[in-house]
Amino acid sequence: MIVTVTLNPAVDQTIKMNTGLESESVQRSVEAQFTSGGNGVNVSQFLQALGSETAATGLIGGFTGYFIEEDLDTYDVPTDFVWVAGVTRINTTILTPRKKYQLNQTGPTVDSDVIDELIEIVSQYEPDTLNIGGSLLPGMDAADVDRIATAGDWDTAVEVPGEVLAELDAEYEYCKPNRKELAAATGREIESVTECVDAAKTLQERGFECVIASMGSDGAVMVTPEETLYAPALDVEVVDTLGAGDSMLAAVLWAFEQGWDAERALRAGVVASAQLVGVMGSSVRELDPEPRLDEVRIWAMDS
Repeated sequence: MIVTVTLNPAVDQTIKMNTGLESESVQRSVEAQFTSGGNGVNVSQFLQALGSETAATGLIGGFTGYFIEEDLDTYDVPTDFVWVAGVTRINTTILTPRKKYQLNQTGPTVDSDVIDELIEIVSQYEPDTLNIGGSLLPGMDAADVDRIATAGDWDTAVEVPGEVLAELDAEYEYCKPNRKELAAATGREIESVTECVDAAKTLQERGFECVIASMGSDGAVMVTPEETLYAPALDVEVVDTLGAGDSMLAAVLWAFEQGWDAERALRAGVVASAQLVGVMGSSVRELDPEPRLDEVRIWAMDS
């Protein structure tokens, strides 16, 4: 079982426009939707779409917190959140014909005592793998992530902002940064696949056993203790990149849960990501990477 912890969930509002944005002008969208969001929330939803057993926990509050619970219920994702004072944030993405705009709220301030409640909930599920993902609420720091990761006998995957990633002290089985997060965590520019590989290996040396680094349209890198792999992205029409990295992580964790090797797991992650970028928003009801696995090319990089 894979349990996810989202420390700062969100309601993702996606608005599609048929014209560019104009200041001091009232404009109307052609399409809009609300979905539950935040890294762990997305990962649980994708795991459910893949047919994996999962449960989503984290910190929610206010009317948006109720929406997240109700929305995940429509996707048959079990939830067990800790309720906090304040209102869960709303993140807005605006898609215009030429540009994408994102406005993310910060979220409510919390006391680190809520970590004890989260650990108690997670422990009740006895997960094989725990995924801790997304940004941190005000009042939290990297030490809180380490506390959750080391509180039980489970493998831990982490997908947090790069500046938080750089401050983690515990050892982690999986780490899934994007290009920006990898650069922030290592203090390096990531312009090429080689630079991505070098930075991922730096993270591995810091205690992250398997590093899955996504680079958007440039593909993804996976560094394990045994091998270093690179896969270009599939050539698909991109509608919205929201949730693409989370779908990659979910598919990789699901693949390893099936006993697949690293190469096949990376293929699954690339296919899942390609499916997500073809739809608006961060939710799908079905994910099935297997029919397209052979379309993903894999290169073994020098160790």
